[in-house]
Amino acid sequence: MNIQCESSNIGDCVNSIVLKSRNLLSPKPGFISSSKITLTFGAFMTLTVTVLLDTGVNMKKGILAEYAVGRNKEEAVDRVLEKINRALPSETRVVDFEVGTYTTPITRRTYAVGVVVYNVPLKKRPFREFTIKERRELLANVLEMFNYNQRVLNISEIARIFGVSRDSIYYDIEQILKEKKVSQ
Repeated sequence: MNIQCESSNIGDCVNSIVLKSRNLLSPKPGFISSSKITLTFGAFMTLTVTVLLDTGVNMKKGILAEYAVGRNKEEAVDRVLEKINRALPSETRVVDFEVGTYTTPITRRTYAVGVVVYNVPLKKRPFREFTIKERRELLANVLEMFNYNQRVLNISEIARIFGVSRDSIYYDIEQILKEKKVSQ
């Protein structure tokens, strides 16, 4: 997935990347396995973030971009890093980050732009809160690992973990096996 913005206004470009990333990344399952950030300055600022998604594990994922102004590069970078560190969600796993600076020729203002690509693990829910669909998906994955041999399952223990009756688990398995036959 490639997200890009080019603008003569740094704030517009930074905000555009964040908005585009929310719209494109939020509905997609998985997590960001790697990314590449390209940041160039001149008459226009160009910001490109390319990410690779892995659907193995679902996580909250995102791109955070901030900018700050300072009297010099060090001050501008310190300010943008402070903004980013305040905005990052707790338990964030940073995949990639980039910081770039640009000093305007006439006013001699220095702008720093910081971009962070990240994943945040989803909160684990108790199995008792799973919907029927989620429970069946999990059971289907387990059954598939054991070549659909239901004798390897401890039905009583599974029912206890999900907080349902043994009959519910038997019915779930029956439906999973029916769906498997239909899809073959």
